[in-house]
Amino acid sequence: MKRIIKKIIRGEKGQALMITLILLLLGSLITVPLLGFVGTGVETGAVYEEDMLELYAADSGIEDAIQQIIIGAEGLPSETDPIWSYQIADVNGKEVYVTITYLDNAAYKITSTAGNTQITVFIAPLYGDYGGILDNVITSQGDYTLQGPTTVEPPEGEEHGPVDNYEGDWPTPEQLILFYSEDVEGVDPYPSGTLDVADYAATGIGPLYRDGTLSIVNSGSAGLTVSLNDTLYITGNTQIGATGHDFTLNLNGQTIFVESDETGGYALQIGGKCNLTGSGVIIAIGSIQFKPNMSSGPSDYILVMSVIGTTYMQPNGDFYGTLAGSSEVYIQNGSVHWSQPGEGGINFPGEGGSGSEGTQYLIHSWEIGQP
Repeated sequence: MKRIIKKIIRGEKGQALMITLILLLLGSLITVPLLGFVGTGVETGAVYEEDMLELYAADSGIEDAIQQIIIGAEGLPSETDPIWSYQIADVNGKEVYVTITYLDNAAYKITSTAGNTQITVFIAPLYGDYGGILDNVITSQGDYTLQGPTTVEPPEGEEHGPVDNYEGDWPTPEQLILFYSEDVEGVDPYPSGTLDVADYAATGIGPLYRDGTLSIVNSGSAGLTVSLNDTLYITGNTQIGATGHDFTLNLNGQTIFVESDETGGYALQIGGKCNLTGSGVIIAIGSIQFKPNMSSGPSDYILVMSVIGTTYMQPNGDFYGTLAGSSEVYIQNGSVHWSQPGEGGINFPGEGGSGSEGTQYLIHSWEIGQP
């Protein structure tokens, strides 16, 4: 048996060397192309990095140009001098060349070039010039009706008096939804269809987001006062002070925005159980029935606006501000006075409110190419 085993072992001498040589041969066949692949990868990575640095540098030029437009920088192009070009040195080691071209209606074309990368952008104001709406005691895209013993100051035909068939810029529902939704971004939806102001007399209300209908009532003691701290954004039909005990709602410079577009009835109803005071903004996409008691003074300014419906007004007391409606503004037995919005404007697109930091622009197209 020992002889047999020794014979087998002697017969296997030299096989390890053969296996080693085979492995070395295979290694040499694989190593050369592998090293070539690694080298190509390194070169490609360098090209990608260079392209990325150029892209980021060109993008920085676009961002800088937009900021120049927003702040109204000196040298900004206009109708009479429509092109402005300038250079930004050393962005990611690149020279950036920026050209801003004025088009029309405050729209611009921006090109930013860094190396072999060029970005072309077209931007235009997100919101129009809505200041004309606020310049009148009544602003209607349709008609306005003064029924009964109604007092309107200034009267018809005078500066800041009522205006019908208004042809100035008028915000779309989509623009206002975008504008006011920023005020309640990240706010948890209010879970109930009823809000009792008695629960908020000490703390105030807002910011508040309600996805659905909402009824704001007072089940506490009559005559309590509650203030708004921030925007109330409601997507469904809304009633304020239609039932329950009387209460005073201090707008406190804030906004009530109702997204509902109910035009067959009323998207927003403010009833006689509510006494309004302070300055603020009250807007509904659909029609508004406005019948509160008023405790406002000449230093207050309230904008009540139906974007696509009718504003029906029957206040008890003096109203100061602007009544605006798309189809009609109807006033019955009311006393309405125009007043100037206070310092800092109101929370309305383009008027310097909490949701508006100067003119906001919308990017219409963004194209990346070569110069």
